[in-house]
Amino acid sequence: MTRVRAFRALRYDPKRVELSRVIAPPYDVVAPEERAAFYARDPHNALRLELTRSVEEEAHTDYTEVRLALDAWRREGVLALDPQPALYGLRQRFTTPEGTQLERRGFFAELRLEDYDRGVVLPHERTLAAPKADRLKLLRTTRANLSSVLLLYEDRDQQVEHRLAPDFDAAPLVSATDAQGVEHTLLRVSDPERIEAVRAFMATRPVVIADGHHRYETALAYRDERRAAAPGGAPDAPHEWILACFANSFSPGTLLLPIHRLIRVGAAPGETRWADRLPGWSRRSVELRNPEQVPALLAEHLAPLRASHAFAADDASGRLTIFSKPSDGTLTLRVIHREVIGQAFGLDEEAVRQGAIEFPKDAVQTAREVRSGRGAVALYLNPLAPDDVFRVTASGERLPQKSTFFYPKLPTGLVFRLHEDAPA
Repeated sequence: MTRVRAFRALRYDPKRVELSRVIAPPYDVVAPEERAAFYARDPHNALRLELTRSVEEEAHTDYTEVRLALDAWRREGVLALDPQPALYGLRQRFTTPEGTQLERRGFFAELRLEDYDRGVVLPHERTLAAPKADRLKLLRTTRANLSSVLLLYEDRDQQVEHRLAPDFDAAPLVSATDAQGVEHTLLRVSDPERIEAVRAFMATRPVVIADGHHRYETALAYRDERRAAAPGGAPDAPHEWILACFANSFSPGTLLLPIHRLIRVGAAPGETRWADRLPGWSRRSVELRNPEQVPALLAEHLAPLRASHAFAADDASGRLTIFSKPSDGTLTLRVIHREVIGQAFGLDEEAVRQGAIEFPKDAVQTAREVRSGRGAVALYLNPLAPDDVFRVTASGERLPQKSTFFYPKLPTGLVFRLHEDAPA
């Protein structure tokens, strides 16, 4: 099934850079206007290896400047290749939106690329052609994985975490704190027995892509290019593998946050329309005085309804309305898109593509948007459960658009992976 192996990571030398200043968010969450700030933060900031300084430059670049930067940073000693292969433990300490302190543990490894139809690596969302074309240019030129995909595996007994506990208790290689206050700590796993135990465990189960679908599919396309260029090549050639970080979806520190829906067009349904358009749904309302109350109200009134189909509607009227009905086994998000967005608001898929709905992650900010007039109604959702993710992907389906937000994100810059045949 899932094949993983140790690798020699290319890493920043903490004596040459301050790691907190050079790590960056994943390239696909950096807004165009934020790029210049990351470029200015440090001359060796990892975003310089992922994105051009401006969006306009992307159409014309072949990323030669990134290859040159990688070579220069290695010559200068800013980046160094670890002498021996290893797995790399990752500990991320963070605060949830509700103020709870959590710790997510995972590990970096090389992952053998597999086509989706083999049922080993399972996607949960669809991708777009343009980002993949851009990432393919970067991979062709650098022959390096500059940021990692994040994959979830199923380990209800936390066997991997228990096995790697000695490594997580050892002295870390490096630590860094990002702009969101998440502390990222990297640890080396070099014991052959523990590496073999992880390899054997992962070989018995599939993995689900949590973040990095475009990177994964780009790596598949590059692999196929290299196979076509050199038929009969080595089955374990570097282009057959990708840099991946693995996290147990059933660990307490693996947080799946909801992505809410902000209805931008039309007017908020009144009592009669809600009743007419959503037969079978029960509803009740609670007082909502200001946006800052929303997280607490959702925790009190919506979270207990996770076993049902449920959502909360906010039309800035001063009341938060909680809707629910018994679950029929269908994914709640599919029901909400069909019955609430489709029936109550009359919005089809084309309207959604045209911008009738926004998909915010922050409930407080969403409430503010409604009160500022940027939206008619906010629909607050419960997050998916890990079982939902594995159940849907195992059946060969994709989750609906913007289903869930895996938090925290993996920073770029903790580890890089060079193809062994890449120029030095």
